[in-house]
Amino acid sequence: MTVGMVVATGVVMSTAGTIQTGNVGIRTTLGVISAEEIGPGVYFKWPLISSVHEFSAKDIVIDMSDLTPKAKDNLSLRDMDVSIYYRTSPGSISELSTKYASQSARHTDGYFMPAYELVWRIARNACYEEIAKLDSLVIHTQREQLGVAIAKKLQEELDRNDPGVFVVSRAVIRSVQTDPSIEQSIQQAVANQKKLEAMQVQTEIAKREADIKVTEARGIAESNQIIAGSLTREYLQHEANLALFKFAEKGNSNTIVVPSGMSVAPLINTGK
Repeated sequence: MTVGMVVATGVVMSTAGTIQTGNVGIRTTLGVISAEEIGPGVYFKWPLISSVHEFSAKDIVIDMSDLTPKAKDNLSLRDMDVSIYYRTSPGSISELSTKYASQSARHTDGYFMPAYELVWRIARNACYEEIAKLDSLVIHTQREQLGVAIAKKLQEELDRNDPGVFVVSRAVIRSVQTDPSIEQSIQQAVANQKKLEAMQVQTEIAKREADIKVTEARGIAESNQIIAGSLTREYLQHEANLALFKFAEKGNSNTIVVPSGMSVAPLINTGK
């Protein structure tokens, strides 16, 4: 292959390229950014005077680590790790490239992440603002709610200057570590909560046992009331007569039976 052919091949290759699915290309010609994005597939450009950079229009993750925001009680977290997922409208990336020329970041795979630095800063502020609304003792129990609040706050801030351009998919709280003294307070609070729950169970058991005893006592009282109402004078006289009859049947002892308060003649058994 001659030198001319090598040069010609290089020129031809420099006039074409490809954009991956889910991404768009931004053309810059003589320093001027084109307002029209290049869709996925093969593109052509003028050699030497124009260039095309590939930008992601898919979800982009921002991993923020070692944050130390202050909680509502003015106590700082020892460490907080958050992942933010966002994407940009494919038809707005060219405008973003012009508006925030130095705010995009290059991925290790070669494409650019639009307005990455901008979103990172606003996301960090959103994390600090939402943490400041919670007491340090309850943050570890509010991780999911905190992630939702951060994503909502970030979306609101991005929409303030660029409505409809950004979509915040979600915010994930990967890790929250409080100060050691706070950890001890959290453990003590959990222990106290467990103790309180145990006491509530014991109180409920005692209450149920007391209810059972009251029910039993009420039943006995009602039973006695029914029995007392059925003990008429005639019934008692009948029972006394039966008892006297049984005494009278015994012939091996001397017995005198005198009923108290009853008009019944005494029975005397002399054993003869």
